[in-house]
Amino acid sequence: MKPIQVGLLGIGTVGSGTYGVLVRNQEEIRRRAGRGIEITMVADLDTERARGLVGPGVQVVADARAVIANPDIEIVVELIGGTGIARTLMMEAIAAGKHVVTANKALLAVHGTEIFEAAQQAGVIVAFEAAVAGGIPIIKALREGLTANRIQWIAGIINGTTNFILSEMRDKGLDFDVVLREAQRLGYAEADPTFDIEGVDAAHKATIMSAIAFGIPVQFDKAHVEGITQLSATDIRYAEQLGYRIKLLGFTRRREGLGVELRVHPTLVPARRLIANVEGAMNAVVVNGDAVGTTLYYGKGAGSEPTASAVIADLVDVTRLATSDPQHRVPHLAFQPGAVRNVSVLPMDEVVTSYYLRLRVKDEAGVLARVTGILAEAGISINALLQREADVVAGTDAGAGEPTPDHTDLIILTHETREGTMNQALARMQGLPAVLAPIVRIRKEELA
Repeated sequence: MKPIQVGLLGIGTVGSGTYGVLVRNQEEIRRRAGRGIEITMVADLDTERARGLVGPGVQVVADARAVIANPDIEIVVELIGGTGIARTLMMEAIAAGKHVVTANKALLAVHGTEIFEAAQQAGVIVAFEAAVAGGIPIIKALREGLTANRIQWIAGIINGTTNFILSEMRDKGLDFDVVLREAQRLGYAEADPTFDIEGVDAAHKATIMSAIAFGIPVQFDKAHVEGITQLSATDIRYAEQLGYRIKLLGFTRRREGLGVELRVHPTLVPARRLIANVEGAMNAVVVNGDAVGTTLYYGKGAGSEPTASAVIADLVDVTRLATSDPQHRVPHLAFQPGAVRNVSVLPMDEVVTSYYLRLRVKDEAGVLARVTGILAEAGISINALLQREADVVAGTDAGAGEPTPDHTDLIILTHETREGTMNQALARMQGLPAVLAPIVRIRKEELA
């Protein structure tokens, strides 16, 4: 059969990787897809650089709309990123009857409902394996491999930058700002790392997985998002002493009869769990289904060729399915469009989890009793408690320095409670005269 022709919008890190892997493995890919797959047209503002990457056999243009308008192009690969021009071009490609492959998690998390509805009406496919966890085939696992299951929850380390930073903080005992600068020097963090370190990137990916797992619309605007900028080496060390490690998790869970939890935040995970031992810039996703139990998906979550692996897997899928009846394709969000339910995302006050608390207090009689009394009155049960001499000079919270004999750290692990209840108890504890600094609260998940 004649090779299927692909137009590539953007040939940066992922785009160049996609072109290179597709050329390198073309025979293997053809054997799997049933026909050849060729990138025959590339749009990029830096046309000179693009021509140097693809050579004379590929048409290079500066105008992405020229790719969409080309009647020979059957699949458009969108690797521009962002939610501005990328959205416009994707909708134009769909309207022109082109199948679309994208790695754009931000666009799908914010505008996915609109995009998938347009694709359904046009009878085209929007494939997006590369949008979540790079080379890990988690979208395919959720949409197809686990389709027999009622998914209960998903927990993922889905941002390599933050996982690298937390791994370095734990290994070297350094605080966040120091490790961030090192991550930027090594190329693990962008010059402006805001989307990564504030949890936004992970929230985009968690939103997409939640929609597929539970058959609900994408609802990024309702996700609870916290990053890692306020974490200290002190808390990482205390967590380790208690048998836990701190990871930035994207977490979503079904709450029967109530709704769905959708949240990203630093989380204490038992050190014995496999996901707690995922280090450096690697990604991992844990999925719990009622039939299969708990499954783990691990690998490189970013980078040129790992992400290209997912892009090309989508190209193969689209090539196989392009001529099939649209009504018999795997739905974009796993559930048939008419069966997607507008289940609410729970406000954070209604989330139920357990907690790590650290209180810096005056080392005086009665403080522990007052703190535990407040928790007891709120109905919050204590699972473990440590008392440690504060290891900072008075008036600082740097996590290093000379011990201060008149201060102590109380570290408390609680059993599960409602977030709103915990917030009320924290407000009361913060008001105690003996509490000397803002209370540190980190959520905890057993992932069992």
